[in-house]
Amino acid sequence: MSFPIIRNRRLRGNAAIRNLVRENQVTVNDVVQPIFVTHGTNIKEEIASMPGVFHFSLDRLQEEIAEITELGLQAILLFGIPDHKDPTGTSAFMDNGIVQQAARRIKELNPNLLIIADTCLCQFTDTGHCGVIHHHPITGHADVANDASLELLVRTAVSQAKAGADIIAPSNMMDGYVHAIRHGLDEAGFENTPIMAYSVKYASAYYGPFRDAADSTPQFGDRKTYQMDPANGREALREAESDVAEGADFLMVKPALAYMDIIRVLKDNFDLPVVAYNVSAEYAMVKAAAKQGWINEEAIVMETMTSFKRAGADIILTYFAKDIARYLRNKN
Repeated sequence: MSFPIIRNRRLRGNAAIRNLVRENQVTVNDVVQPIFVTHGTNIKEEIASMPGVFHFSLDRLQEEIAEITELGLQAILLFGIPDHKDPTGTSAFMDNGIVQQAARRIKELNPNLLIIADTCLCQFTDTGHCGVIHHHPITGHADVANDASLELLVRTAVSQAKAGADIIAPSNMMDGYVHAIRHGLDEAGFENTPIMAYSVKYASAYYGPFRDAADSTPQFGDRKTYQMDPANGREALREAESDVAEGADFLMVKPALAYMDIIRVLKDNFDLPVVAYNVSAEYAMVKAAAKQGWINEEAIVMETMTSFKRAGADIILTYFAKDIARYLRNKN
């Protein structure tokens, strides 16, 4: 039977009914705020392509952490901008590296704030690539050396955990990175530190503003030999399956907006928490359109976040996290 016996609008009749039957909701516990920490003093510098997102020096970090804490956010994703770079990204795994210093400072400011440390070399190498470069002895072709990079990524992860990082989030897309980091963390006594694997990371055009923010643009070539082809879907299953077998605790899809089908694929095939990274250009596009008065920013942001949840995301990394916390507070 169908209309007029069935009237789907009965469950849309008023706000109370709609609230009762709502399938997906976004809460302050679902979102994580990325932050960028840099060397120097008295620095709070807005990133031109990401309005409302700043570089903070360590001495100005307190105001950002205080705001995040006051808004009720539970976690941050930590990125560091070093004061020097070299071929092996040495400052990524130094005890006094910028991420390590920032992690210790954040734990002083709020011991309960969850620190997710981005674990990669691209901000720290002078090439801007996510690993060390190998030149083929015959052709001279330059590419990222997978296995040689793993050792440095393990050292980075362990140093971040020692500094206070609660979750290690490797974003490098090297083969075997979860296995290597899991083994390294366990050997160092951090067997209870989870790994948030950037399992499905595409070679996307949506990263442009982030590369400005992190000063991590490749100095030659691109990252297509280690990040995924946006045309591929089945490959995402292979990548995620490898990470699960190697000991990942979370599975991430990056970017999120153009890859909600992939979020759903992971949700349907694996029982680990699924993370969606709402990346820099997704943020910048909304901010730019809102500045022109072309869209209702709050409505667009909350509809997008709800869509990530509907697609299957359990956690959303987003530069809108503080905005979302304010929206929810005002609504309540």
